[in-house]
Parts: sequence; structure tokens; C-alpha cells
Amino acid sequence: MGELSLNINIQEPRWDQSTFMGRARHFFTVTDPRNLLLSGAQLEASRNIVQNYRKTPTVVFWQWVNQSFNAIVNYSNRSGDAPITVGQLGTAYVSATTGAVATALGLKSLTKHLPPLVGRFVPFAAVAAANCINIPLMRQRELQVGIPVTDEEGQRLGQSVAAAKQGIFQVVISRICMAIPAMAIPPVIMDSLEKKDFLKRRPWLGAPLQVGLVGFCLVFATPLCCALFPQKSSIRVSRLEPDLRAQIHEQTPSVQVVYYNKGL
Repeated sequence: MGELSLNINIQEPRWDQSTFMGRARHFFTVTDPRNLLLSGAQLEASRNIVQNYRKTPTVVFWQWVNQSFNAIVNYSNRSGDAPITVGQLGTAYVSATTGAVATALGLKSLTKHLPPLVGRFVPFAAVAAANCINIPLMRQRELQVGIPVTDEEGQRLGQSVAAAKQGIFQVVISRICMAIPAMAIPPVIMDSLEKKDFLKRRPWLGAPLQVGLVGFCLVFATPLCCALFPQKSSIRVSRLEPDLRAQIHEQTPSVQVVYYNKGL
């Protein structure tokens, strides 16, 4: 049984109109006398279901599952050792998942107004935006109290919010870059393949091909993008908070650069 396309256009025939069987199936549906038994309200309700199917509770549920997984990953790979209460963790989780899900669904809703090829890249924008929300919110404790900074030998010099901001920014950039190959290359390939007779005759191959292409891209993108920035990142003392900068100059005036763990 053929897979239902994710890009439904109710203005176009459902079946391939370049083949006789596709045209025949289309007109069998159009001229079906049972359509006369349907009321205008039923037809309008069906049209609304098709147009709004992306916003069903099922889609929202899986978006929430995805962002919940991301939240756990982001929290587990945070930097810093400041204690966090259950209440603070709960607030971070709710704000991160809610904001990311709302942003992702909002951007994905734009696909119905865009050409098919352009619409394929909207999920990437949704992923990028969700990362910009989920990561900082799950690591908001670092933005409140800072993360440890050390000298080159590892001696702790204090806590810095400026270092936390730089580290979180680097992680966000890495995650967005990590998604580029998996969400930019497969859409172009799939758009080309879907125009070929080979895939039109075997629509069930669409999903396995997409999963395979995404997996292949991630195998290389994940380690390469994690390596974009050093795990032990650095920041100049002149860019730290005034009180911490003064403290470092007083205790170790020779130190011009401090180091911190940026997280992943």
C-alpha cells in the first residue's frame, strides 16, 4: 500500500496524472455518485481536516516527545556545577519544551504557503529555532549564576556568566550546523527522486530512503560539528564581569585568558 504524501495539495489530483491508471483513478473518485449523498458541511469539514492535519494532537505529542528528549540531552550535557532545585529544573523543562514545540509547529505551518522544494527546508528553520530556545532555557541556571572559569593549569578563579553565554552560544551554533547536512541534502535528493518514474512506481521506498539519507549525514555531521569549538574553551579576562575581572587581576595579574567547559 502506497505511503500518503506529507505534502497534501487538495487542489491537485491525488494520483499521478502522467499515467492512464492515475487519471482513471482520479476520475473514478471525482464521478463517484456517492459524493451526491454528502452535505456541504461534510465536504467543508473534510477539507478542513486535510488542511489542518499537521496540527493534530498526534503531531503535537511527537513534537513534545522530541523536544523532551532534546531537553534531557541539553541538561545532561550542561556546563557548571551550581546546584539546581527540582522546581527550577521543572520550570526550565516546561519553558524549554513549550517554547520549542510552539516555535517548531508555527514554522512548519508555513509549508502549505510555499513551493514544495522551499517547504522542505522549513523544518530546518524549525529545528534551528527550537535549538535557540531549548538549549538556553534548559541551561538557564548557568546564565543566572555563571560557570567555573580556571587558569591554564586548571586552578579555579571564579564563576562567570559571560563565559556561560559564550559557551551556550557555541553549543547552539554546533547543533544548528549539525542539522544542516541532514536537513538540507536529503530534501534536494528526494525532490529530484520523486520526479522519477522509479520512485513514483515504488512510493513505499520514500520513507526508508529519507531515513537512510538523514542517518548517513548525521554519522559525519555529529562528530564534525561537535569539534567546531574546543571542549575546553577560552575567553579573555577583559570580557569577563567587572567584579570577577578585578578579582583575577588582584590575585593573578599575569592571567589574560581563562578557560571553561562549554558543555555539549
